[in-house]
Amino acid sequence: MGPLIPNGIIPAGWDFVIAILLGIIFGFLLEASGFSSSRNLAGVFYGYNFVVLRVFFTAVIVAMTGLLYFDYLGWIDLSKIFILPTFLWPMIIGGVIMGIGFVAGGFCPGTSFTGIAIGKTDALFFTIGLYIGIYIFSLAFPLFEKFYTSGNLGNVTLTDVTGIPASWFAAAFTVIALAAFWGTMFIEKKVRKNIKEYKF
Repeated sequence: MGPLIPNGIIPAGWDFVIAILLGIIFGFLLEASGFSSSRNLAGVFYGYNFVVLRVFFTAVIVAMTGLLYFDYLGWIDLSKIFILPTFLWPMIIGGVIMGIGFVAGGFCPGTSFTGIAIGKTDALFFTIGLYIGIYIFSLAFPLFEKFYTSGNLGNVTLTDVTGIPASWFAAAFTVIALAAFWGTMFIEKKVRKNIKEYKF
């Protein structure tokens, strides 16, 4: 029964090896999905390309459904899966800052490294800015350390907060995702048509 390392099925010494292999696979999938292109990534904010939304919604649905079925079949113990603690307001502010950076630079931290791997100059400059930001953040951290750890809700999930059973939540999320796929298809067509008309 999984998780494999916490249950001793795979020795703990293999965790970094597995992490590297998963990182390579993840990077390959990002590139295959077109996530090394800042135009594809920023397109979701301008309405002409929703590949980011489709890929991530699909990934969430596959992972969520897979975990629920694995739990049902007794193949995995969900209580042993790590859940990142929720610090409400710092995460909201951080999300806004990252969103602004995403629109301005056309990359997120992960996709910028994918861009570098295939020789994208804009990805290189974005990543340099990323490390400069990390350095400034580390220097200024004492000034807002209290805010950084505020709003601690613990290791909660949306099912904990809403009280909706996980299976029902998964079904509702899938319906919402399918509706988003359908709706964004029409938005893309309209925006791309307007772009073509504007060029001429």
